[in-house]
Amino acid sequence: MYISQNYSYAILRPLQQVIRAHGGEVKWFLEGNEVNPDFLAADESQLLTVDAIRQWRPHAAFAPANIMPTFFPGKKVAVFHGFDAGKLNSRGKNDHFTIRGCFDLYCTQGPNTTEPFTQLAQQHGFFRVRETGWSMLDPLFSPTPNNPYSSTDSRPTLLICSTFSKRLSLAPVLVEHIKELRDSGKYRILVQFHPKMSADIVAQYKAMQNDSLSFVETDNVIPLLQAADVMLCDTSSILLMFLLLRRPVVTFNNQAPAAHLLNVTDATQVEAAIDQALTRPPELMANIESFCQQLHPYQDGRSSERVLAATNDLIISDGAELKAKPLNLLRQFKMRKKLAYWRW
Repeated sequence: MYISQNYSYAILRPLQQVIRAHGGEVKWFLEGNEVNPDFLAADESQLLTVDAIRQWRPHAAFAPANIMPTFFPGKKVAVFHGFDAGKLNSRGKNDHFTIRGCFDLYCTQGPNTTEPFTQLAQQHGFFRVRETGWSMLDPLFSPTPNNPYSSTDSRPTLLICSTFSKRLSLAPVLVEHIKELRDSGKYRILVQFHPKMSADIVAQYKAMQNDSLSFVETDNVIPLLQAADVMLCDTSSILLMFLLLRRPVVTFNNQAPAAHLLNVTDATQVEAAIDQALTRPPELMANIESFCQQLHPYQDGRSSERVLAATNDLIISDGAELKAKPLNLLRQFKMRKKLAYWRW
């Protein structure tokens, strides 16, 4: 399990559980200082160096990331760190569908990502695509026992989430309006931001905490999502996970507004949109259902089993039909430099 962010623990643990249930062994490699090793459970084993990985010789390496080192042993499997939220890079292209030459297998989440990746696989020829659903969501469709974010508070629970990008984030723009929502006393407000959010913004929101607003830092957002009635978000892909619970999302300046969202572009409209969402308008809910069928149609909690099956098939066949991956000398040089590994 190759991870570079704390939220990746929750993405890969359902897959780890299935691998172990099938008699397999799992080890973790934490890239960089942004991953907290204290989040490893007592029964989870960490490999500390690239040499240790090469000596262990895994059959497969799973990464919820855009890139990973191709000089690692085993098949490289992309399981994604989130959904396609429509974010565009500086060149106006969708990074979710950028092929960087690192993976042998992409395990897609639903039809709206499977089809583009299948076309890319036909174009490039060096990776497979299998629609499996997303391993992180296996626990989403079962209640979390003793959910720490549940409450006997009778007020509706509003979950506010935001991406870290200054260009896209609602967090710095809506500070005063969120204070007004807090002070209205109408909602129980939970706030959770992307781990890369500016420390100054995080400090502002932590300072806002009282009986109506709590700031949450967690490596597992699923219990948080399950505890909320409505979400306020921007263009963060976490909103797509919340929609899969068939609950409404209000977005502020979303980059890809659509019928399954209540999108507003004026901060003064936010509160009214939240109140509208809480009524669960029938047309909006029907649009959410239609969207979810394209995004992630699986509600059986068995996506990890499908990921493992697709990976085992790749290992057994050795991907005989696939071309060799591109050398990507510059990208791999950067990865070697980051990991301080120069052996060949």
